[in-house]
Amino acid sequence: MTKTEKKSRVNKSYSRKAYLGRYPYNLVSSGNLEKYYATLTDFDFLVAKINYPEFGVQPLIEDYDLIDDAETLNYPEYNSEKIKSLKLIQRALRLSAHILAVDKGQLASQLHGRLLHQKMPEEIQALLAQIKQKTTTPWLCPLTASLTPPGRNLIRTLTGHSSWVNAVAVTPNGQQVISASSDYTLKVWNLPDGQELFTLTGHSNSVKAVAVTPNGQQVISASGDN
Repeated sequence: MTKTEKKSRVNKSYSRKAYLGRYPYNLVSSGNLEKYYATLTDFDFLVAKINYPEFGVQPLIEDYDLIDDAETLNYPEYNSEKIKSLKLIQRALRLSAHILAVDKGQLASQLHGRLLHQKMPEEIQALLAQIKQKTTTPWLCPLTASLTPPGRNLIRTLTGHSSWVNAVAVTPNGQQVISASSDYTLKVWNLPDGQELFTLTGHSNSVKAVAVTPNGQQVISASGDN
């Protein structure tokens, strides 16, 4: 490979990274909300972003929050109905995040299974049509809504324990949650993105209860190890 070819590949890679990483932000910042709506309902963009090594599903989920800035309310292209559609897609992605973290190839099945409903908005129906048209690899295509849809009590699933979760506690600032498990550990999670921050070990039996001090600095756990 020549130096020119290497440079060309590097430039293309940088351009793609910049596009996937900054394009939605730039559209909102410039007030080009129609293109923003179109981008975040474009199945090709969703697939590309979650499969890019430096991004994944969480950065894509966060793209849907860009419209929440109070300044966007004054933009001529602000459309509350289209924003409702974007939020449904965002919630479906959040519900699917733990699955997509393991197998990104399930994006089509996850979105289709969660958004397939006769009362879904036009933008959602168009996205489902794209999924059918553009997915070329074998995938499970539900005929009816078969997965937990967005808008119900479940927001996100946190995975990591190898046995039952017996208790949970939320920090006073509402940003972290601590889970106590029969696998003898406690795990600390970041609620906004669902990431596991760290695992607390030391017990030799199931952890039955957990509490957080009012200042959020310490955790007290109760276990069957006496």
